[in-house]
Amino acid sequence: MIVQPLIRNNICVNAHPVGCAAAVASQIKYAQEKRAGRAAPREVPKTVLVVGASSGYGLASRITAAFGFGADTIGVSLEKEGSDYPTQITGTPGWYNNMAFDRAAKAAGLASVTFNGDAFSHAMRKQVVDAVKQAGKKIDLVIYSVASAVRVDPDTGELYRSAIKPIGEALTGETIDYATGKISTVSAEPATAEEAANTVKVMGGENWALWTRQLAHAGVLANGVKTVIYSYNGPAFSHAIYRDGTIGEAKRHLEETAKALDKELRATLEGEAYVSINKGAVTRTNAAIPTIPLYLSVLFKVMKERGTHEGCIEQMDRLFAERLYTGGPVPTDGNGLIRIDDLEMDPKVQDEVRKRMATITQENFAQVGDFKGYRHDFLAANGFDIDGVDYSADVPSMERF
Repeated sequence: MIVQPLIRNNICVNAHPVGCAAAVASQIKYAQEKRAGRAAPREVPKTVLVVGASSGYGLASRITAAFGFGADTIGVSLEKEGSDYPTQITGTPGWYNNMAFDRAAKAAGLASVTFNGDAFSHAMRKQVVDAVKQAGKKIDLVIYSVASAVRVDPDTGELYRSAIKPIGEALTGETIDYATGKISTVSAEPATAEEAANTVKVMGGENWALWTRQLAHAGVLANGVKTVIYSYNGPAFSHAIYRDGTIGEAKRHLEETAKALDKELRATLEGEAYVSINKGAVTRTNAAIPTIPLYLSVLFKVMKERGTHEGCIEQMDRLFAERLYTGGPVPTDGNGLIRIDDLEMDPKVQDEVRKRMATITQENFAQVGDFKGYRHDFLAANGFDIDGVDYSADVPSMERF
């Protein structure tokens, strides 16, 4: 079967198995090269759990932990397997990413266990606990990087759906069509109180806390354990969504959760809990948010010109090497947040981005912004547009490769 990207409503609905494996291999190579190029750290994680391990920052975290710091890893994610019968249907990119990671970890002699299931369920947490106990290990780093639009409450069975909307007033701005490069105007209507509350249930810190507390109660967290959840701030003009909208409500909840978990872990295990504010990246979520795709395209161009642009793997290498495992206290800002968005939020970078965004038209967009790079990131997340992959070649199986 020849696999080409299928893009519908700015979402790529299929994946290329070989391309996904090549993308994972490229990130592994980066992590190995960075490890070889620096002195041995005074402190390293030994057993790392990544909840939401199959793509984006979660996958890059797992790769960094394993191939950059030599850790054994456990990954949790919910992915759809590819099928060869009765018709060939590709699985989700995370399905192929997980297979590629496990294969590479095994070849490198690193222990790797991957669970495919609902990260919001008590049953999944129990599976992880049982696996850790059976292996006779304890977890010293927990990364929470779940990107889901829905959540079933494990106690009540109620289904919650997040809504990426402003609060109070509608938000209108321009976006990019990934397939054509055309700029169009999109609007987001204000959220209801129920939508805001549901978004907090899905995207806030509640499930992170359930994971941390269930693992602690089961006795599988190591003394000195660290746990980190990922978030994003963005520039001031994006705050109608990211700080003042429904996502902002969820972010404030997870920041309060971090404070509570940090207090608990310090008292019981000399542990720590943090929110890491990461750099903006191309995701399914931000494709539909007014202005954000344009902002990221211009941001990428400015940062590439300055030599400071980073993808997920570069971000996670810095998080581990320059924040979490320095041999000393974890550096944070005045609010106790880890800031890996520091290069993005450099005032000189933001000033230049604002100047360029004010000049954007359909005619000059390709020059002012980095649409080629932005579209590459969008396609690469599903295994397309990866160097060295022959996309005209037959892929014999959607199940295994």
